[in-house]
Amino acid sequence: MAAATHWAVAATAMAMLERGGNAFDGAVAAGFVLHVVEPHLNGPAGEVPIVFHSAASARTQVLCGQGVAPAGASLAHFRDLGLDMVPGSGMIAAVVPGAFDAWMQLLRDHGTMELEDVLAPAIGYLEQGYPLLDGAARAFTGVADALRHEWPSGAPIWLPGGTPPRGGDLFRNPVLAQTWKRILSEAGKHGTREARIERARQAWSQGFVAEAIDRFFAQEALMDASGRRHKGLLTGQDMATWQADYEEPVTGRFGDWTICKTGPWGQGPVLLQALAILEAHGLDPEQLDTEAGVHTVLEALKLAFADREAYYGDPDFVDVPIERLLSADYARARAAMITPEASHEIRPGVLAGFETQVARSLGQVRCGDPSAGGLGVGEPTMMHLRPTIKPGDTVHLDVVDRWGNMVSATPSGGWPQSSPTVPGLGFALNTRAQMFWLEDGLPDTLAPGKRPRTTLTPTLALHEGRPALVCGTPGGDQQDQWQVQLLLRRILKGDSLQRAIDRPLFHSVHFPSSFYPRKAMPGVAVLEESWGEDTLAALRGRGHQVEVAPSWSAGRLTAIERDAQGILSGAATPRLMQAYAVGR
Repeated sequence: MAAATHWAVAATAMAMLERGGNAFDGAVAAGFVLHVVEPHLNGPAGEVPIVFHSAASARTQVLCGQGVAPAGASLAHFRDLGLDMVPGSGMIAAVVPGAFDAWMQLLRDHGTMELEDVLAPAIGYLEQGYPLLDGAARAFTGVADALRHEWPSGAPIWLPGGTPPRGGDLFRNPVLAQTWKRILSEAGKHGTREARIERARQAWSQGFVAEAIDRFFAQEALMDASGRRHKGLLTGQDMATWQADYEEPVTGRFGDWTICKTGPWGQGPVLLQALAILEAHGLDPEQLDTEAGVHTVLEALKLAFADREAYYGDPDFVDVPIERLLSADYARARAAMITPEASHEIRPGVLAGFETQVARSLGQVRCGDPSAGGLGVGEPTMMHLRPTIKPGDTVHLDVVDRWGNMVSATPSGGWPQSSPTVPGLGFALNTRAQMFWLEDGLPDTLAPGKRPRTTLTPTLALHEGRPALVCGTPGGDQQDQWQVQLLLRRILKGDSLQRAIDRPLFHSVHFPSSFYPRKAMPGVAVLEESWGEDTLAALRGRGHQVEVAPSWSAGRLTAIERDAQGILSGAATPRLMQAYAVGR
């Protein structure tokens, strides 16, 4: 079974499974098709965290496809440029591309198929064309002038014939197709399957791809969201010295389920914290779809995300007290802070030894209009929810096979409306460095070689120790908020996956956004209007500043579950009318 945020992606993964491939083969093929059919939301020079279970090894692991800050990305450099924030677009916001290498390692270590076979669907769409999504057409239209005058290297691809494409147009990217064909050529036909994949990795990180990126970034300065021109910092050497890494997941218990997430270099542990707080609070399953339940979940999320701001960062660089944050005692203390009234304060816990860091984190809170941006800040996944949602261009896929292998991945970055396109390669770089702070003493302070704390957060859950469920969604800071609701409805209420996804959704924008310009909106909660006026009014009565989104407009959740008999069930959101789940 496969589920993804685009129908062609789920179908691609399923095609690999039908041909005898496993979930890893399907996920890699699907990932490369995602780069093609949702190009405004992810690309090969973006990033991808992957959480997976291997039936062969009986292990659940995380593959970190999040690149690091370039060697030249120091606080001193940005200060010399007069910047107090990393711009949300342009070359200076790029970190080392992570997605390609992560997909290659997943295929090499856990897949069974040849690279040529898993790349074939993507190359076919790139050369023969596919119907362009309305969202992609809007994204390219919105930055058409920038592409023509500021980032002209992308204009021939994203403005074919000199004009923005329309939704539904047959769209091609033959330049990217040639990049993949050259990588296949350099991978060659000799040696083992694994050796061929290794040569493909080298062509990317040490060969013609890295050389093209190095040349481009060494050239002229280009405009970005700061309103000024800056040169990029990424070099070929940065690419040559980085690779995706395997690591153990951070886990949390919720009833008889164990939830597996990325480490605190991502925001994934906030989901674990929120569930722990709600369990300690004693959330009544029957209240989940009432204003009392919405209020309780919102308040738990606010507390968990406040801790994200105060403590989360790359654990290779900073001490993240994740065991203390996930402890039962801490959850009980946090749950006691939930009252019948909405809090308008950002309230991280103050752990011993972290007092100064917490105070500094609170000092970064800036309130304001989150719709502000600048050149090429991008077409967010949920831009229709403006002004109460922040940019978070992302996609998601889940794949489970007959042997019990499970993959959940959330690719993002490499948006051509937010970063110039690399000449001759057909894709843009990422802007993930915008998630760093440029102030000393914070867990996510910029440093060379450091991972930015991302919002990308796939989920894998075990039921009574048995790998049972994968799920995820695009949506930036909202990803774990929407997944919390899916898990609560599935685990506490016993809803089917599809019913859990179809119920009205909500989220908070109370805390600082992870995206430029990093503003917070204390007390603001966004609810789909399908909650009904009585619920909305009751939440306002509790002190929430409620903003109403159209029905069927928030979240792009997908999920797959495997029960104890091996029976699979899948679900995909009807929101935006393009996600798809398929299986047999």
